[in-house]
Amino acid sequence: MSTYENTPVTKSDAQWREELSPAEYQVLRQAGTERPFTGEYWDSTQEGVYACRACGAELFTSREKFASHCGWPSFFAPLADDSVRYLHDNSLGMKRVEVRCASCDSHLGHLFEGEGYDTPTDERFCINSVALTLREGPVELSPEAP
Repeated sequence: MSTYENTPVTKSDAQWREELSPAEYQVLRQAGTERPFTGEYWDSTQEGVYACRACGAELFTSREKFASHCGWPSFFAPLADDSVRYLHDNSLGMKRVEVRCASCDSHLGHLFEGEGYDTPTDERFCINSVALTLREGPVELSPEAP
């Protein structure tokens, strides 16, 4: 399904600052968080693939997006297991799991488990809209999918 090859992206801080808006840079490169209910995709229902705004790697699809009513786009799974990576985050006095783009190491948001949503997994990938770009269009199942 993916047309993007998972090639590591390495850029200097100056290159990131030049390519990203201040809001994008603050979230993607400094692990910031946009305010809830303000992002472009928190309540989006368009069909398509959500890609990393920094490098274009395909991360999530609309098939896994669900209405969590938390103020940020929520997904119950990434597009592929190797499209994101995880870091332990103990900031703000909480134990959380940070979600990063596997290709460019940009901060995307956080992963939460055990919240009781009626989804196929017990996970909520809470992702900043500013970290994503929606490529609208039909989402095809990969050949491996059941």
